Amino acid sequence: MTVGGALAGGFAGTLVLTTVLRAGSEARLTRLDLPFLLGTIFTVDRRRAKVLGYLAHFGLGFTFALIYFALFSAIGHAGWGLGALFGLVHGVFTATALANIVLPSVHPRMGTSFTAAGSAPLIEPPGFLLRNYGPSTSVVNLIAHIGYGTLVGGITALSH
Repeated sequence: MTVGGALAGGFAGTLVLTTVLRAGSEARLTRLDLPFLLGTIFTVDRRRAKVLGYLAHFGLGFTFALIYFALFSAIGHAGWGLGALFGLVHGVFTATALANIVLPSVHPRMGTSFTAAGSAPLIEPPGFLLRNYGPSTSVVNLIAHIGYGTLVGGITALSH
């Protein structure tokens, strides 16, 4: 198992995660557009937000792949199943603490429970389990993150 393998898994996993979320959006299962959500942290320009958001999303995909690699190294094992388990935990973390505590705290254009009635944020807060973006969003998010983790774990295990 190598860092390069984990990064390759992170790239493949982020492609799959992003594709599953986009497909869920196109199928009207969710309104979540994660690259746009991330990009609007940096700019109000919607086109630029998409580009910056994709860059940020891939950066986070590599960062989480390195975190997974550190955990695999500490355990002394990497694999498809363990990666899927990490992806499940990652998806739950994303839909709870990350989206509801961290993101609204750092996102300058996202509404919060403290937003005044006279202010007009551009982005609706995700809500618990991302349910403000549709009732199926939490399921789509978990499937996407399990796919991500499966690829990171499997590709990491294959690397020498």
